[in-house]
Amino acid sequence: MIKLIICDDQEVVCQGLKAILSTSENIQVIGIANNGIEALELLQKHPMDVVLMDLKMPIMNGIHATKAIKEKYPEIKVLVLTTYDADAWLFDAIRNGADGYLLKDTSREALVQAIEEIVVGNTPVDSKVAGKLFKQLSKQAMPGDSTLGENLSDREKEILKLIAQGMANAEIAQNLFLSEGTVRNYVSAILEKLNVDDRTQAAVLALRYGLVE
Repeated sequence: MIKLIICDDQEVVCQGLKAILSTSENIQVIGIANNGIEALELLQKHPMDVVLMDLKMPIMNGIHATKAIKEKYPEIKVLVLTTYDADAWLFDAIRNGADGYLLKDTSREALVQAIEEIVVGNTPVDSKVAGKLFKQLSKQAMPGDSTLGENLSDREKEILKLIAQGMANAEIAQNLFLSEGTVRNYVSAILEKLNVDDRTQAAVLALRYGLVE
């Protein structure tokens, strides 16, 4: 069972998220906090797996709360859930330790899946902001490692490039005229060959080592 707290200053959002997540057999909502200070107080009282974190809140916002949580409880996963897709919010959240970043128009199914993925070490990032993140990382690219992607086929490199642009499987399938199932198989093969756990890690690795432009 995944133990989780919701941190958001809007009560209607908190109650809505609690109702949505309570339908999952794998997730238990332990409590609700309306700012970062309240989240830290809850974490002192209850062992937790995930904090579902809003960003713009009074008293202590989500950026500062994320930093404080990761410094004190590095094992706890912080999944940002926000309406803000601006670069400043995104990069500040990631720099301060956020383990994932979703927007509030995320579907129930995608939210539950992201929570389940984040506890096993994956890095869920909304496709609408992933491109910005990868673009920023590409500016910090390291010298190419010619051996890192030598086992990738031309098609796998092509798909990896689209992953690095923030495309979801359905978008890649449409772009390359493939079925979504075929794309899923390619993505699985890419992750295995690069020895990473999820598509975000694959894209970061590819950009850092010059596997894609």
